[in-house]
Amino acid sequence: MGILDFLKRKPEPTATVAKERLRIIVAQERSTRGAPDYLPLLRNELLEVIKKYVHVDLEAISINLERDSGHEILELSVALPDGKPAAKPAAG
Repeated sequence: MGILDFLKRKPEPTATVAKERLRIIVAQERSTRGAPDYLPLLRNELLEVIKKYVHVDLEAISINLERDSGHEILELSVALPDGKPAAKPAAG
C-alpha cells in the first residue's frame, strides 16, 4: 500500500511552497547581512534635515550599526563645519 499512498497523496499548492522558500531565503539574508536596508535612506534623509540648518556633505555623516548581546546600537556622527549656518526655513 505504500506506493498507492504515495501516488494518491495531494500535492501542496505551489504558492504555499514558494512562500515558505521565500521566507527562508529572506530570513537567511537578514541574518547574514551586517546592516539593514534602510541605512542608506536614513543617511540621506538625515542629511536633508541637517542641511536645513548647516551646510554639510554626505561624507560628513557617519552611521554605524553595532550588535552586542541581543541589542542593536545605531551610532550617528556628523562633522559640523565652521562657518555660517544655512538659511532658516520659512515658518509654515
